[in-house]
Amino acid sequence: MEGMSGPYIVRGSVSLPEAELNWRFSRSSGPGGQHVNTSDSQVELRFDLAKTEALPEVWKARALERLAGRLVDGVIVVRASEHRSQWRNRETAAVRLAALLAEATAPPPKPRRATRIPRGINERRLREKKQRSDTKRGRSGRDWS
Repeated sequence: MEGMSGPYIVRGSVSLPEAELNWRFSRSSGPGGQHVNTSDSQVELRFDLAKTEALPEVWKARALERLAGRLVDGVIVVRASEHRSQWRNRETAAVRLAALLAEATAPPPKPRRATRIPRGINERRLREKKQRSDTKRGRSGRDWS
């Protein structure tokens, strides 16, 4: 693929191998005049997530679980047709796929540790609320006569 700016890095030193990317091109709808009727500028990029050797097993399992709704027989499909140029649509689709896989393979967030608010802080907050309430109550005009 001459002119392509790959390899597309998922995260760290892991990248998408060009051999495992399956490209399909078709006519794109939208603006373009007469040119749009003759060029296959829409890009469909397929990546077989279930059979890939490019991702570590832990990442692959995580991605298969998180992207289960988007997968068809273990294959993830990304389409791009925003640009009039097929080359730019290819770039967009590949970058989108890499970003999708980076997000899907990210480690789960650390569980939150429950903490207690110290009693002194809570009492001070309630005391300040009471003071503020008294200040505002003192402003009302019902005592004026």
